[in-house]
Amino acid sequence: MALSALDMFSIGIGPSSSHTVGPMRAAGLFAHGLGDSGLLGDVQRVQAELFGSLGATGHGHGSDKAVILGLQGNRPESVDTDTADQQVADAATNGRLVLAGTRTIGFSRRDDVTLHRRRSLPAHPNGMIFRAFGPGGSVLRESTYYSVGGGFVVDQHAVGVDRIVEDDTPLRYPFTTGAQLLEICRREHLRVSDVMLANELSWRTEEQLRSELLHIWSVMKQCVHNGCTRTEKLLPGNLKVPRRAPKLLAALEATHDESDPMRAMDWVNLYALAVNEENASGGRIVTAPTNGAAGIVPAVLHFYDRFIPGADDDGVVRFLLTAAAVGILFKENASISGAEVGCQGEVGSACAMAAGGLCEVLGGNPAQVENAAEIGIEHNLGLTCDPVGGLVQIPCIERNAMASNKAINAARIALRGDGSHKVSLDKAIKTMRETGADMKVKYKETSRGGLAVNVIEC
Repeated sequence: MALSALDMFSIGIGPSSSHTVGPMRAAGLFAHGLGDSGLLGDVQRVQAELFGSLGATGHGHGSDKAVILGLQGNRPESVDTDTADQQVADAATNGRLVLAGTRTIGFSRRDDVTLHRRRSLPAHPNGMIFRAFGPGGSVLRESTYYSVGGGFVVDQHAVGVDRIVEDDTPLRYPFTTGAQLLEICRREHLRVSDVMLANELSWRTEEQLRSELLHIWSVMKQCVHNGCTRTEKLLPGNLKVPRRAPKLLAALEATHDESDPMRAMDWVNLYALAVNEENASGGRIVTAPTNGAAGIVPAVLHFYDRFIPGADDDGVVRFLLTAAAVGILFKENASISGAEVGCQGEVGSACAMAAGGLCEVLGGNPAQVENAAEIGIEHNLGLTCDPVGGLVQIPCIERNAMASNKAINAARIALRGDGSHKVSLDKAIKTMRETGADMKVKYKETSRGGLAVNVIEC
């Protein structure tokens, strides 16, 4: 299977890639599939059922809203985030749904979108079943989808639901393990970003790739700006979590003590907080590799852009390519889904990706890049996914700030060494997968364990 950097970094909507972006894409696939098969004109009603982690935390993650938006033809990368809630409210109030953006049918939010808090489908924790009914209640089509992390969606026909849809595009330098990637770099005298660039040319020109990645960077920067300039005092939801990014920005801009040795850390915290507060409020976001961990790569990339002399667009492109290479290793060999392996698969993967990307643009060789990524994940192993109230707020937002600084430190530690180390990235990823398999379900994005039950909602 071939994976692109643009698979790891995709533009979507908050608050969750697996619980918001994935369900919206699945609903859209189902709705447009009805049109492609000539069934759309016969549809009288649609029904969606969400299972497992989607059912347990779906309301807090906006999964039901995402399904409604997707059924109406919205796409995560282009849906109007400012009007999304109103679109959903209108469909519920009017009792009408514009299926695939063209066919108006009757709709009951209570009866047609069901979240099963205690039922799961066998193949993956994030399962969905969609049905379309025709005249007389006959079932025109039934489809099952799984949201497998990072916004990736597969249907019931996929081989191994921890994968995206098979892509057999031949790559110049195929790799599925860190050891293979290092061997390619050694044999061909290439950097990690060079290997990724050569592979990306299987899909698009270098100019197209550069344009796409710089667009991803522009969306990341806009997300930080939005998160820093929102005027709402509180994040959505019953937790009433105060926004911190606007106040922190004002404080940093009011003080110009360049002698403070920790000042850069404050800015990194700001960048991560801004992104994840924007994510928590349903704003435009870049999966990196997921929404729950979306603040880490942008925060570290902002650190590079602001604090590293000589930082430029070429470095940004190399950073993202290297980070994507690391992310692909996690996607291929473990999981980036909090519902499958816990938050180690989200924040841990993102920390490793950011550490590897920063290490390369700071001059690290491939062995040092691999070492930085390994350090990034090794010290996130066992991290549980326990969002309080099912909202991607506590502890998710602060967790991104912590992991961003950890990624920078991981890169610096690796750069001080020669790349040799006892624990390989492959072994750390294998350990993450095994730890996730051993982890109790209540610690995997169900809000039934950890902080989610020990912090009182108010």
